[in-house]
Amino acid sequence: MPLSEHEQRMLEQMERALYAEDPKFASALEGSGLRTYTRRRVYQAVVGFLVGIALLMAGMVAQQIWVSVVGFLVMLGCAVLAVTGWRKAPKPGEQPAGAPRPQVRQKRSMMDRIEQRWQRRRDEQQGH
Repeated sequence: MPLSEHEQRMLEQMERALYAEDPKFASALEGSGLRTYTRRRVYQAVVGFLVGIALLMAGMVAQQIWVSVVGFLVMLGCAVLAVTGWRKAPKPGEQPAGAPRPQVRQKRSMMDRIEQRWQRRRDEQQGH
């Protein structure tokens, strides 16, 4: 569930205060986000891909077809992980995929309208 505008402003104020108080600590926390996680995942997939190549070659040398097949499957799985991880990684300065975006006027489904009505009711009840 995305943050409301008020919650988003409060979060931004807290971030600015943290940068003002301790910029070194804030920059250390910044690096441990989604970008670092996806980069690490891509590196792990590359290492797994290399292990798959080694298994494929070992299976060919030992004339064990099943080892070669396992190596190929490991290579395939790691290649898929690397490509999907690479595509999901936000660019520097870019917001992560789950971050709220400016809303574009579109045809909304019935479920979207119901969810908005529900959210408005909750907000009104909390305001009283």
